[in-house]
Amino acid sequence: MATDHIRYDVLARDALRGVLRKVLSDAAAHGLPGEHHFFISFMSTAEGVKLSPRLLAQYPEEMTIILQHQFWDLAVHEDRFEVGLSFGGIPERLVVPFAAIKSFFDPSVQFGLQFEPSEAASEQPAQNLPASPAPSALSAPSEMPARSDQKAQDGAEEPAKPSEGAEVVRLDRFRKK
Repeated sequence: MATDHIRYDVLARDALRGVLRKVLSDAAAHGLPGEHHFFISFMSTAEGVKLSPRLLAQYPEEMTIILQHQFWDLAVHEDRFEVGLSFGGIPERLVVPFAAIKSFFDPSVQFGLQFEPSEAASEQPAQNLPASPAPSALSAPSEMPARSDQKAQDGAEEPAKPSEGAEVVRLDRFRKK
């Protein structure tokens, strides 16, 4: 079998992260359309992730956030996104590199993406950030979202588990074994 010098797996992974970047950019510019909302799971200790010490203690390995009703200051950059969320009534600012994301799921349309950890997201201690003040004015659906004991929400009610038929793209299907 020939060696893949082009690295199609890396190209596909980066293209799918581009889909996520575009969706979040549109949400930052125009808000969430219709019933769309997002579950985003990421490695909480990956390089570039910034969480408060309180959140890192609560979610030492993986964290799932939900962007639905109560989030603010969503900013999307080439390599990461930043968002304000409230956890237990305490406002926090999170910084999440796209390389740290493990899964993305929009239950309103049963669409999800699942990512294998990239080399750039190697596990390192997350940087601690103080909480910021509030502003003035995802193969099988059972894998998405993460277990409820690892969820952090934006204050919305516990959403229902996704129904059968979610479309999750797994990149390891294309990798040579």
